[in-house]
Amino acid sequence: MISFFRVIKFALQDMVRNMSLSLMTVVILVLMLLSVNTLVVVKTITGEAVRTVKDQIDVSLYFASDVEQEQVDELTSFIESFPEVTEIVYFDSNEVLNDFKSSHQERDYVIDALDEIVQNPFGPTLVVKTREPNDYQKVIEAVSIPEYADVIEAKTFGDTQEYIRRIDVITQQVEGFVLMLTGLFAVIAFFVIFNTVRVAIYTQREEIGIKKLVGATNWFVRGPYIVESIVFSAVAVAITLTAVYMAVQVIDPYVAVMLETEGLLTAFYDQNMMQQVLMQFGVVLALTITTSGLAMRRYLRR
Repeated sequence: MISFFRVIKFALQDMVRNMSLSLMTVVILVLMLLSVNTLVVVKTITGEAVRTVKDQIDVSLYFASDVEQEQVDELTSFIESFPEVTEIVYFDSNEVLNDFKSSHQERDYVIDALDEIVQNPFGPTLVVKTREPNDYQKVIEAVSIPEYADVIEAKTFGDTQEYIRRIDVITQQVEGFVLMLTGLFAVIAFFVIFNTVRVAIYTQREEIGIKKLVGATNWFVRGPYIVESIVFSAVAVAITLTAVYMAVQVIDPYVAVMLETEGLLTAFYDQNMMQQVLMQFGVVLALTITTSGLAMRRYLRR
């Protein structure tokens, strides 16, 4: 225990002696972690955007006005048999007519034209949803056979695949840029920590020599720098995640306007905060300890 407390004492002395280098190390680590969290935020937002777009995709099947209910039920059962189909919503002809009037209520000439028609010109409609956008093509091909040519008047499928593709492209470009930025900060952090430890060791080379002469083990010499690595990592992670959590609370209202999802980022960090703390602390600690070990290797050989 005495050796352990001595190691902590030496670590605190080193950090105070090299305060400016210690602060620079923490700043670089914070910048690296901020770029990592930017990547996390981008992936969360784009993932939600893709999910929102997918939820808005569907296939609408418009039946002829004179279609028999048996034919509608038969086709509905046929579509339900597809494992890709997750939901089918049926609208009878009256619901379709009322919805059409509601969406065109500001166009008086359209409403007047409908009032002059004795019969309802609309047939029933089926709205089909599948698990993935690619599955809609299977549904369309399945109902585009001659047996259903007289039953189905029209099929509509919103081409939202292009929007999903564009979101994916933008996401990949942003993620690539953020990854490059993260790598840059990681390299900078490596050299800053490396030089920080080298300067600290150089200024204490005589002390290290005396420690070795009186029987200090390599681990006792390494101990203060490992403690410094732990402190640097903990401080950097605490500062970063505190700043990120405050930032996402400011960003969330703007994200909610775009995606109609309240508290998306805040909820993500609330649910995954411990995971993020452990993961980011582990990565930074591994970087700092590895860099410190490389910087000390030369002096420990003496």
